[in-house]
Amino acid sequence: MADFFASGETYRQAFDGQALPMLSYGLRFSDACAKEVERLKSSRIYILTSKSLATQSDSLEKLKKALGKKVVGIRIGIGAHTPISECLEMISEIQGLDGGIDCIITLGGGSVTDAGKLVRFALANDAFTDEEVNTLWGGHSHNPKQRKDAKQPTIPLICIPTSLSGGEYQHIAGATETVSHAKRTFEPKVNPTLTIQDPELCLLTPQWLWLSSGIRAVDHCVETLCSLMSNDRGDEEARKGLVKLVPGLLRCKLDPSDIEARHLCQLGVVEAMSAVSSGVPLGGSHAIGHQLGPLGVGHGETSCILLPAVCKYNASKGANNERQKAVADLLLKDKNVQGILKGNETKKLDLRDILYAIIGELGMPQTLKAVNVGRDKLDKLAENSLHDIWIKTNAVPMTEKSQVMEVLEMVVG
Repeated sequence: MADFFASGETYRQAFDGQALPMLSYGLRFSDACAKEVERLKSSRIYILTSKSLATQSDSLEKLKKALGKKVVGIRIGIGAHTPISECLEMISEIQGLDGGIDCIITLGGGSVTDAGKLVRFALANDAFTDEEVNTLWGGHSHNPKQRKDAKQPTIPLICIPTSLSGGEYQHIAGATETVSHAKRTFEPKVNPTLTIQDPELCLLTPQWLWLSSGIRAVDHCVETLCSLMSNDRGDEEARKGLVKLVPGLLRCKLDPSDIEARHLCQLGVVEAMSAVSSGVPLGGSHAIGHQLGPLGVGHGETSCILLPAVCKYNASKGANNERQKAVADLLLKDKNVQGILKGNETKKLDLRDILYAIIGELGMPQTLKAVNVGRDKLDKLAENSLHDIWIKTNAVPMTEKSQVMEVLEMVVG
């Protein structure tokens, strides 16, 4: 385990040609954080951490010890899907601090990361109430109340992720409205300052969350590579990400203590998010998956259930078969994938079959029944999916409810 940290810190841009976020790995998270705080000359730090890390490990204590008296505020825990009401509690607490803050550090998964991004955006715009924060969301999603003069955040944001969701590499933040419970998307247009990768810390992440969030990143890569509107950069980054993520996840399943495998997954997420940032519109797995979130299904689990089915649907219509075959061929080159397909005649396997086998090997849910979504929810689920921006950029554009139902019937269980 110590070998991973033997070479010291690698500190570089996460994406070529983009100043932010910077990426650090090779140091333990607390040491890397202390080093970055010195670089930033920050002296008034606010920490936002997940409840599980704070109460079931010494991770928060390690971070506090590394930063010492520079820590002026700590928030432990944030609800699923980042409730705006809880972000407002943090904003109020920060407002009450004499001297304010000059750095935010997030320690945990996607909801914690999104909260950090939203809090600093709100602080930059003096948005201290529900009504004021409601003027900040929008961009790709239309908000008639969106202010035209929103200021970009300036407080540095350091993210220490413990899942593979990837939000720490982009500026966009998702949060849930207090009254309507609608999911809102905020676009502050400034990425986090630094993302710190510490695969040893991620040993604390529940296995189901680690693996399912990894399949979400796989979904980013596959739907990029299968898109009929892809571009060279998106394809290149998605290929690089996919050949790290799939073997990394299979190795993590086999040996959860494999630090190198965990870091391989983390590096794969960087490339998956680079593919997403190339502007390639995604497809049906993401579009339908977005509607499963409000039914209590995690983002990663939606990809586990839907990605193989969407591939099968598109292939059955002859939409992107060449692109699907290229992805299948890429996956079949990996010895870890070959290992789980033993006994199968691989030439007869299509992309859906290979993905289904990988996800099954990881022990992830593969039907709606497995995540307690019954047939009675299908009609509304299909209807809502038609409003998602990516349903029409699927390789077979979905404009009719019956098309979505065809996919859902494959996975109802």
